[in-house]
Amino acid sequence: MQCPKERKITLTDGTLTEALAVKQCPDCKGTWIPSENYKLWQAERTQSAAEPPRPKTVADLIPKTLDVEFVQSPLDAKAALCPDCGSYLARAKVGMKAPFYVERCLICGGIWCDRGEWDALEAMGLHIAIEQLFSSEWQILSREREHLAMEKQATIDRLGVELANRVFELAEVLEKHPSGDFGVAYLMRRFENFTQELKPKNKD
Repeated sequence: MQCPKERKITLTDGTLTEALAVKQCPDCKGTWIPSENYKLWQAERTQSAAEPPRPKTVADLIPKTLDVEFVQSPLDAKAALCPDCGSYLARAKVGMKAPFYVERCLICGGIWCDRGEWDALEAMGLHIAIEQLFSSEWQILSREREHLAMEKQATIDRLGVELANRVFELAEVLEKHPSGDFGVAYLMRRFENFTQELKPKNKD
């Protein structure tokens, strides 16, 4: 079985979290996870009383943080072939501060992780349901999360960390309050009046 990225290199046996049997490339340090091994590993985790249940929906899978230390592999952008059936691997973007792509064979279901990607997925809790990353729902939610992160950073850049955090906290409080829309409406009226006062008055 050859490496999907370094196609002249033969994959060797290896293991990941909790004895998940995989094939690894000794050259690029990438990891091939056969579909049957991954499904068996998922089933064993589900049966373990010590392990939390798998997420029921894609929304449950969205990580609480995207701030994970990660150095993208130089081979991440390289097209890859399934080492089992020879099909091109599909790509799913994992949006974080240093985005990367997980790859999966849509024919046999095997998964390819470039160097460091499995560790990043595990740190974000995404390693337990990788197949869901390839759904359209995940990609939509992921883009929304990326946009929100960019918006929050822009707010911090404009207002400073302290004031921006106060704004974020207020937004969360109003979102959870049953009459939060009244608070939002009040703030909008205040700023509308403030904006009107700043506009230069026309002289007769």
